[in-house]
Formats: sequence, C-alpha cells, structure tokens
Amino acid sequence: MFKSLQIFDKVFYNFCFNFFFTLIIASSSIHAQDPVFTQFYSNPVYLNPAFSGSNKCPRIVSNYRDQWPGFSGNFITTSVTYDQGLQGLNGGFGLIFLSDQVAKTLKSNEVSFSYAYHQHVSRTFTVNYGIQTTFIQKSVDRGNLTFSDMIHPRRGFVFSTNDVISASPVNKFDFSAGIIGYSDKFYLGFAAHHLSEPTLTFLQSASPTASNEVLYRRYTVHGGTEILLGNTSLYTPTKKKESLSPNFIYSRQGEFQQLNLGVYYKKGVYVIGGWYRLHPDLSKFSGDSFIVTLGLETNILRLGYSYDITTSQLSIYSGGSHEVSLALKMYCKPKKQTLRAMSCPSF
Repeated sequence: MFKSLQIFDKVFYNFCFNFFFTLIIASSSIHAQDPVFTQFYSNPVYLNPAFSGSNKCPRIVSNYRDQWPGFSGNFITTSVTYDQGLQGLNGGFGLIFLSDQVAKTLKSNEVSFSYAYHQHVSRTFTVNYGIQTTFIQKSVDRGNLTFSDMIHPRRGFVFSTNDVISASPVNKFDFSAGIIGYSDKFYLGFAAHHLSEPTLTFLQSASPTASNEVLYRRYTVHGGTEILLGNTSLYTPTKKKESLSPNFIYSRQGEFQQLNLGVYYKKGVYVIGGWYRLHPDLSKFSGDSFIVTLGLETNILRLGYSYDITTSQLSIYSGGSHEVSLALKMYCKPKKQTLRAMSCPSF
C-alpha cells in the first residue's frame, strides 16, 4: 500500500509539472512572452534599439540570468551585446546574441541587428530613433515532454501520446523599433518589439493563423532622471561624486503587463539599487518581487549582480532569481563633444 502511494505521488508530481509545461506550448490562454532581464539598463540595446551607439565608444555587454533555481524547470537566459557609435552615419549600431532555455526542453536563440539615428535637437536635448531586425529560432526536446494520455492509473507513464510535436526548429524573422529623448538631466523612451507578431508553434496540426501561436507585440515605456547630491560638479573627483537616480519601466505584452519602480544610489564607482516589480490589473496592483542590485563601474569595466526576492506565493519554492552582468567599455579616439552623456543608469 505504501509503495503504491509513493508511485502515485511520483506520477502525480510528474503529471503536474509536465501538464503545466505543455500548457506553455499549446494552450490558447497562455501566450509566448519574452525573457526580461532584471538589470534593465545593463543591456540597454535589448531594452530599446534606440540605445544603439549611445555610449559612443565600442561596448561589449554580457548578461546571465537564472530564474527560479528552486524549480527543476528553471529559466536560464544569456546574452552578449556589442554596440558602438558611428559618427559618419550620425548614429550607432548594435548586435545582440541571446539564448533562452526553459527546463532544458524549450530553447530559443536570437540574433538581432539594430541601428539608431541620433538627432541633436539642441545643445541640451537629443532624440534617438532606433530600428531592429531579429532572427528567431525555437526548438523543443520532445524526449523531455510527457502528456496526460500517456498515464496508466497504476503503472505511470507507459503509453505513447497522440499529440504530434514537431522535432524541427521554428525559424522566424521579426522587427522592432524605439525612440528615446534625453538631456543631461532626464530621459524618456518608448519601444515596440515584435512588430510583425510572428506565429510560433510546434503542433503540426495547429492552424498557422491560430491566435494562441502569436508572439504578441511588447510595448515598453521607460524614463528617469539623475539628481546630483552634495556639491558634486563636473570638476569633482570621480571617487567623490554622488547621485540618486529614480526610474520606472512599464511593459505590456498581450494580456501580461508589469510596472517596475526603482532608484539607484551611486557614489564614486559603487552603485546600489532597489526595484519593486508590480503586475497591475483593472482592480489592483499585485506585487511580484523586490530587486536588490549591487554594481561596480569604472571607465573601462562594469560589473553588476542582482537578486530578485520573490514576494508572491511562489516565494517559498522559487529560490528567487540571480543575475550577473559584465561590460567592457573600449577606448576610442576622443571626438568633438556635441552633447553631454545621457543621464541613464547602467544596471
């Protein structure tokens, strides 16, 4: 009897996990969503293509995110981004390589190329217009999937499924655009990803126009300012400069939306920040996680670590989320300064 209960518990656990994962792929009420980094501005070109070349000099950024390590089916996202300014084209370009993995089963690889035109409206205000094209490849390991029609009441997963999942990767091209306006005191930006809303499905019997297969557009609005503290000025040594930078990011993709409110405190090369992530709906704001970020930034190197403290009902199971970023800012020959740098956070 006891052994039978153990078998039942194992079967039930496997069924629940795989049923949930299958819903991610096939359900009409759950739609594909993009991976999102907690250190939003450590990979600015991923957030908004209008950031391409905003650093003027060449810049290489790498990000690693481990979301919900407490689950066996956690989310691992990595990316490498290169961007630089192009004075001859009055703008800059960016190149993004991104890999996203769910439970070692669903994998997504993306390569994006972006260009941003930098228009100097005045000596104190600039507008960047960015466009981006992306190649998306998604694949699924069918060997890690189980379905409800495979379950025997007593012996567990012993049957073959009638669901037909394609073993071939799904390849799509996609397009995005963005705009940023900034001065030396504030910035405000808007980005729209997946303008073509490509269809992504592994179900061979599914209609190519079914609404549940659409990768919905993702809209992002972000902004913030930097407040200098004390007697900080352009002539203050770097190790003594202090600033406070409040920011917000709102994004919406299909029926999913989130609002992030945060602030960074920077003194010299050290940065500490805190964010709170909310999921607003028609009646209330539901908190999801509190985010702590620690960073070190010099003229050449930038290193950041953040931890998402889950505040929802998943908190005792998820293990939170860990994220690490590393950036290398390369030297380039100084050019005539036409505008102060964007007052934008780095993490």
